[in-house]
Amino acid sequence: MVGAATLRGLLVAGGARLPPLTLKLLHGRLLRLDLHHYADFPTLLLRALSSAGLHLHALRLHSLLPFPSHLTFPIALKSASRLPGNNNNDDALSAGAQLHARSLKLPSHSNPHVLTSLLNLYAKCGLLRDAQRVFDEMSRPGTVSWTALIAAYMDAGREHEAVGIARNAFASGMRPDSFTAVRVLTACARVTDLVTGEAVWKSAVHEGLSSSVFVATAAMDLYIKCGEMEKAREVFDKMPNRDAVAWGAMVGGYASNSLPQQALDLFFAMQAEGMRPDCYAVVGALSACTRLGALDLGRQVVGALHWNEFLDNPVLGTALIDMYAKCGCTGEAWTVFRQMRKRDIIVWNAMILGLGMTGHGKIMFALVGQMKKMGVTLNDNTFIGLLCSCTHAGLVKDGRRYFNTMTQLYRISPRIEHYGIMVDLLSRAGLLHEAHQLIEKDMPMQANAVVWGALLGGCKIHRDAELAEHVLKQLIRLEPWNSGNYVMLSNIYSNSGRWEDAAKLRLDMKKKRVEKVPACSWVEYNGKVHEFRVGDKSHPLSEQIYAKLDELGMEMKAMGYKATTEVVMFDIEDEEKESTLVHHSEKIAIAFSLLTSGTGETIRVTKNLRVCSDCHTAIKLISRITHREIIRDNNRFHCFKDGHCSCNDYW
Repeated sequence: MVGAATLRGLLVAGGARLPPLTLKLLHGRLLRLDLHHYADFPTLLLRALSSAGLHLHALRLHSLLPFPSHLTFPIALKSASRLPGNNNNDDALSAGAQLHARSLKLPSHSNPHVLTSLLNLYAKCGLLRDAQRVFDEMSRPGTVSWTALIAAYMDAGREHEAVGIARNAFASGMRPDSFTAVRVLTACARVTDLVTGEAVWKSAVHEGLSSSVFVATAAMDLYIKCGEMEKAREVFDKMPNRDAVAWGAMVGGYASNSLPQQALDLFFAMQAEGMRPDCYAVVGALSACTRLGALDLGRQVVGALHWNEFLDNPVLGTALIDMYAKCGCTGEAWTVFRQMRKRDIIVWNAMILGLGMTGHGKIMFALVGQMKKMGVTLNDNTFIGLLCSCTHAGLVKDGRRYFNTMTQLYRISPRIEHYGIMVDLLSRAGLLHEAHQLIEKDMPMQANAVVWGALLGGCKIHRDAELAEHVLKQLIRLEPWNSGNYVMLSNIYSNSGRWEDAAKLRLDMKKKRVEKVPACSWVEYNGKVHEFRVGDKSHPLSEQIYAKLDELGMEMKAMGYKATTEVVMFDIEDEEKESTLVHHSEKIAIAFSLLTSGTGETIRVTKNLRVCSDCHTAIKLISRITHREIIRDNNRFHCFKDGHCSCNDYW
């Protein structure tokens, strides 16, 4: 017969690694052993049972202990919180309540370890108020207790309160450990509280925690979410041991903060250092390629992973489908979609949106039908794709029908994005009064700048300066420093011959120091993205580019082209207006691509602004003259071929 000393030795040596059956046998023999000289035996066995996942056995053992201590209560409470289905689970809560009641009768109740374990139990059961009450019982809560409370509020989705608690914790003199720093920085990132987050990061640096890759990555994520990319890069550059997660976060951060070139530079630097990119790095790089229209670079990014990883990972597959579709390669996007082995609703929606935006509405509607047959339930994002397709094609009746189907048949409450698309659809169709009524009377929420901007775009197309003035007041209230609002109204004034009003508006912009966002166009050539601006002559090939533009201009005039000078904002002579239009950034980019690409190659141009009416007409003619397919995307997809555009001139 094995004695107590031998069994105790086994537990001390590694009880958590003993087979569960052995632990159960030890549990059964506990009461028959002489433990007078081995008072720590129950604690050792209790910890071993809990670590092995034998939580019911651990709780039964604890109930048999005549004098449970501050060492055994936390272990038992941990087991209670880990009973199967512990989220709002009756068994966990019942076991925890019994332990709580038992602890009240013993001196160990006031022990901070016991109280913190109780706090964690109530938090995991969704009883945040009870967790707070337990915390309030602590006379001098330590770092672990503060962290437990912060985590409880974060897990309950109450990040703002979690950040407030963190501020109180630091004000009370709490010195963070690495776990606390990560949780608080994460909470600050979620609510974009840069002030509190920076204070936590500085405290972590003071405590010597900045060398932790987890803490540094959390700080980097905070700066990324707050749009402070220079500070994020500073943290990244100082990290002694950068893992794939840190690289991926930085690449994704550049991409999400509209710095696609930096995202790609860092992605390829990551590979040059021998670091294999993870899913997030690849998604960030693909997003950057999508924004730049850099198809060849996108294909290089795809080569960083095995093809099966894209087919088995819906996140990767979605990013790839999106890139191909927005680069005009709908066929390749479709191939990826068909080969996907795991197609969740997000993958379906990406393909639906890709087909809709590239003018393949009929195929898109057929795909939605297939989606229904396969039992995939349409969600709110599916209707985003459907409504966008209607907007791109000017299908007002279909748009209204889908909007009503979403609300009446699928019982989906429209988000502000759905209303924004409907306003865009109606506005572009000239139904400005109906669009305005939708904003003022039908929307259950306050319209944001995107919704008002959609109506303002319709006012520009249909030259309704009176309504535009009203819309602009709303936009200035929401985005007082957005130059686009002023420029749009100035264009409307100019097109109506109201030059004095346009001049006053520009003067108002100067007084408020509102700077116009410069139009930029990008094209990819030889593994590099080239950027052009209006009238740009900084490129080494500028002389050849402008000679090519003159050549194209002569051929277009021979075909009856006449510059649409009404789109130029300033009150200048017609001849000067024509010159300004000829040198728009996308025309310069197209001329560059014609000079550098092979015969018959597709030209892909990306611009940060929508195409103007003159460029739209000119590019159609250029596609016919050069026998090239020209794809222009970012704000709105256009595929020009043989003198026609995929938008059917509804842009």
